[in-house]
Amino acid sequence: MRYLFQEDLEERLMPDGSTTDRIAYSAPIGDEVKTTTCYMCACRCGIRVHLKDGRVRYIEGNPDHPVNKGVLCGKGSAGIMTQYSPARLQAPLKRIGPRGSGDYAEISWDEAMEIATNALKKVRETDPKRLAFFTGRDQSQSLTGFWAAQFGTPNFAAHGGFCSVNMAAGGLYTIGGSFWEFGEPDWERAKYLLILGVAEDHDSNPIKTGLAALKKRNAKVVSVNPVRTGYSAVADEWVGIRPGTDGLFVMALIHELLRHDWVDAEFLVRHTNAHWLVVRNPGGADDGLFVRDADGKPQAWDRARGAMDAAAADLSPVLVGDFTLPDGRAARPVFHLMAERYLGAEYAPEAVAERCGLDAERIRRIAAEMADVAFNQTITLDQPWTDTLGRRHEKMVGRPVALHAMRGISAHSNGFHTCRALHILQMLLGAIDTPGSWRYKAPFPRPIPPGPGPAGKNSKPNTPLAGNILSFTHGPDDLLVNDDGSPIRIDHSFSWEAPLGLHGMMHTVIGNAAKGNPYKIDVLFMFMANMAWNSAMNPLETIECLTAKDASGEYVIPTVIYSDAFFSETVPYADLILPDTTYLERWDCISILDRPIGSSHGPGDAIRQPVLKPDRDVRPFQDVLIELGARLGLPAFTKEDGSPRFKDYADYIVNHERMPGVGPLAGWRGEDGTAKGIGKPSPDQLQRYIENGCFWRHDFSAEESYFKHSNKVYLENAKAMGLIGKSDQIVLQIWSEPLQKFRLAAEGHGAKQPPEALRERVRSYCDPLPIWYAPLEQEAHDVSGFPFSAVTQRPMAMYHSWGSMNAWLRQIHGANRLYMSRAKGEAMGIAQDDWVWVESRNGRVKGQVTLMEGVNPDTVWTWNAIGKRAGAWMLSPDAAEAERGFLLNHVISEWLPAQTGPRLANADPITGQAAWYDLRVNIKKCAKGEEGITAPHPSTLTPPPNMPEPPKILRFNAGEQKP
Repeated sequence: MRYLFQEDLEERLMPDGSTTDRIAYSAPIGDEVKTTTCYMCACRCGIRVHLKDGRVRYIEGNPDHPVNKGVLCGKGSAGIMTQYSPARLQAPLKRIGPRGSGDYAEISWDEAMEIATNALKKVRETDPKRLAFFTGRDQSQSLTGFWAAQFGTPNFAAHGGFCSVNMAAGGLYTIGGSFWEFGEPDWERAKYLLILGVAEDHDSNPIKTGLAALKKRNAKVVSVNPVRTGYSAVADEWVGIRPGTDGLFVMALIHELLRHDWVDAEFLVRHTNAHWLVVRNPGGADDGLFVRDADGKPQAWDRARGAMDAAAADLSPVLVGDFTLPDGRAARPVFHLMAERYLGAEYAPEAVAERCGLDAERIRRIAAEMADVAFNQTITLDQPWTDTLGRRHEKMVGRPVALHAMRGISAHSNGFHTCRALHILQMLLGAIDTPGSWRYKAPFPRPIPPGPGPAGKNSKPNTPLAGNILSFTHGPDDLLVNDDGSPIRIDHSFSWEAPLGLHGMMHTVIGNAAKGNPYKIDVLFMFMANMAWNSAMNPLETIECLTAKDASGEYVIPTVIYSDAFFSETVPYADLILPDTTYLERWDCISILDRPIGSSHGPGDAIRQPVLKPDRDVRPFQDVLIELGARLGLPAFTKEDGSPRFKDYADYIVNHERMPGVGPLAGWRGEDGTAKGIGKPSPDQLQRYIENGCFWRHDFSAEESYFKHSNKVYLENAKAMGLIGKSDQIVLQIWSEPLQKFRLAAEGHGAKQPPEALRERVRSYCDPLPIWYAPLEQEAHDVSGFPFSAVTQRPMAMYHSWGSMNAWLRQIHGANRLYMSRAKGEAMGIAQDDWVWVESRNGRVKGQVTLMEGVNPDTVWTWNAIGKRAGAWMLSPDAAEAERGFLLNHVISEWLPAQTGPRLANADPITGQAAWYDLRVNIKKCAKGEEGITAPHPSTLTPPPNMPEPPKILRFNAGEQKP
């Protein structure tokens, strides 16, 4: 044992030059420390990277960082093994053999850029939309989307369409924010937390620290999830619901609140459109639209004065009743229409319990618990605030019930309406951005819906698109469709198939491009999107599309350009590989224009700085994209004389302005670096970020901390900082008029109407109030032979496929199992470790079983992205990930079962969200002799030339000199 002597307590010099009087438990591990932002998941935690002799020795959390406050998970700590992974690509590559063969030649960057420029230039000069530019879970979408608009193609999107667009759209069209990245529970004050469909890979460090804070205060945590792992395992109550029935459960809770009058009527009138009048004119062109005056202001029914401005400060509104307007039209308040629907017998707990796999009494109890906390355990803060009508409130009153949700409810074809129902539940309780409830993360809330519609209607050669490609439709006029109703975009987003496709539909791009639906493309350009494996709903079908040839022997997708840092399963199917750096070797911008690190306490953003120089012939993809922009002559990337406007991404971060004074970063703006939010570019901006630990944060005053949708001080300050365009109240939308406009078009009104084959689909699903319907795939075919729902989760130690090559993380999850109910398995004669076939309408996959208690008995599940294709990621061909790991994606389809009319995606009909979790399967025990190796088992991939050999020992510095 080593004893502590006086010298252990003396002031010590740290590697970064600072001093500390803390006890030093070990000798310094490096000669330099640099701060940056982690990229091992999407948390965007701050990290301190310890270096010695130019190599990473240790990664720890940055205690000053607002996201993680020094906490770092296993993924973040294991970033050192990602940095030194043998799967890192070494140099640009040109395909010299057939796609999929792995036959590549290393080429110079000059040649690679020339190939890419020539291919892209030809497209831009002829028909820009024949470029499909799609990126994966990168964090530079404000750059990539802007680049695509400058190129002139509407065919840009990122990962959100197969991840969480239901969540985002459901929230942004209802409350001007959303769960996860757009909001968070009030961890400091909540007394009751209901989480739904939240897996442990998302926002893990903030959620873990938040749950710990709740536990210390004895707040109750209820988790609704078919699987009891992670957060569900530490919850006070686990509700093991059947997948896809969350919406029914939530609507039953709403039913109970309304039945017992457990409703915050004051909140509804002050902050929502519950009192707005809705025209009742069945068959008419104005049916379901809001009653408005000559100036377009929504109207409410005042007890004494009749129809008048719904925003009037002295309004005394009636929430229930039928009214006749001065022009003779009939109208009802939104609250009346909502109550009429959810008080219906079909939403009573007894009616939904069996389908949800729950007891009716349990649903009633949870509703009563939430109401008790909201109305009998109210939080009151002695903090005055002023609303947008100028009314002074001496206190902030909060309902301490918080909700949080994520992909588990989002990744269903009924997920959009489920997400909206959750927000209505919050509104009824008065639990949106109040003390103790769910709170907006800056820069939200935003107007509902924000901004103009999506750009892309008039794509022309050599012409940028005016506006944002991924934006918000307000009605049929904003759709990207041709005169015959056919889609303009290759993925069919913002068409009648997915009118609110805010994030694009990445899962349909390759399939549609291969079929020429609605047209052929010339170049498929992808970044960090492993579409030939775990990012495809069916990998083998995707590979067929990437390798398909036409009658003349040419590939139906003529050119595929791909950028990634690692040898993933998609690399062998590209014609040109542009190797990216790791996150420790480049500048990055966690931008205020995209996914910043704001919290409910105030806006924030961050950077990554290069803490190492690459030891390979690789370049940051952002630098490559900026150079391509200059080579192609894109206006925003060139000066008037045609020379490059930006020398690299760091230069772009500092000097690019989306509008005057608004750039990628909000901190230290202005020539002297004193402005925040809006200000001229500052030449010292990046240095100021580095000096501050690579992040910037602004804290709200106490007066603007809550009720931000109606808080005058907050809204004015947010406008002054450039977070929103105007400081008007953001009225929360129970009844969604944009959806009703789409429904009216389907009923035959307006100049732009859906094609006949889609008319009933639009009319049914574009309901202005949330509805529940069975998942589309399950309704479209006979599921009687497929008794189990099958879902995937991402484990806490992995994120997407990013940990596949990481030696440390592989030792936690080297292979995955199919988990199923022990009682169900034993009844079927299936024992622990048995090999089984998982069969769906689309195919079958083979894996090994683990029996467990904590799972809905009618559900099976597995960890996603653990199973790998043999040879990929520089794993040995017989690696556990390839032989025992499996991918449930093999039995999912991007498309709904065969039907008359257009081929429709297996997706939410409103947003196009990929319906990963609607899968139904049957489980059969493998016959003797079938055990031992997963299936399907595609042929082993051949790595690119000059890749390092996989180490035989999984440890730090394997194969290198000892540090």
